[in-house]
Amino acid sequence: MAATLKGKLSRQVEIKSDGDVFHELFSSKPHHISTISPAKIHGVDLHEGDWGKVGSVITWNYTHNGKKQSAKDIVEAIDEETKTVTYKVIEGDLMEQYKDFKATVHVDTKGESNLVTWTFEYEKLSEKVEDPNDLLDYVINLSKDIETHHLK
Repeated sequence: MAATLKGKLSRQVEIKSDGDVFHELFSSKPHHISTISPAKIHGVDLHEGDWGKVGSVITWNYTHNGKKQSAKDIVEAIDEETKTVTYKVIEGDLMEQYKDFKATVHVDTKGESNLVTWTFEYEKLSEKVEDPNDLLDYVINLSKDIETHHLK
């Protein structure tokens, strides 16, 4: 039986900072993340459209596992009610291993603390490609950096 190439991974992290501010960062101000976590995110550039608009194209320049990388994404969905943003990767380093890659960040702001859920949906190019667990750890750590910044 061949290993499946399609996958979905999800992980949550609790944050004590404002969930609305966290959502706003990923929905309409991703270019601010490089000043919050410069060791991880070097810059976020807008190529098409407007910040905070579905269909906009942005490039993330980041360091992952000690290697400088980039990802060009289309903002596929922004839901202000559920505080969810979905990015579809269309170019960059991830496309060397994945045929399709989507990242969704959701902030649940019910109750005392806020829960950030990251979900990756992907299709690997081959069975040799590992599931992106280390990238999921990376975005969880980025979420903690953002929380730390906002609690200062």
